[in-house]
Amino acid sequence: MDINSIPDIFQSKLRIAIATCLLSGTKTFKELKALTSASDGNISVQVKKLKEAGYVNVEKDYFNNKPRTRYSLTTFGKEEFESYVNTLESIIRANL
Repeated sequence: MDINSIPDIFQSKLRIAIATCLLSGTKTFKELKALTSASDGNISVQVKKLKEAGYVNVEKDYFNNKPRTRYSLTTFGKEEFESYVNTLESIIRANL
């Protein structure tokens, strides 16, 4: 991946933040909200874009009789995010 081939999915600060949060494992909607300080609507929209692009899995279930949504990075999402970070690191090192 070079600077000109960075996927559009990484053009949003919140999508990058969500991917970063999910690198350490599955998170609930409530956890993503606390970690990103984003609004419910903005998180929903950005997660939907990540899901449609194949970067995030969404699981809905019930916990203590309450609906719960959990998110995790797909293998593809993790590989693409790591490639994105490595590309940025290479660009920075090349320009030092």
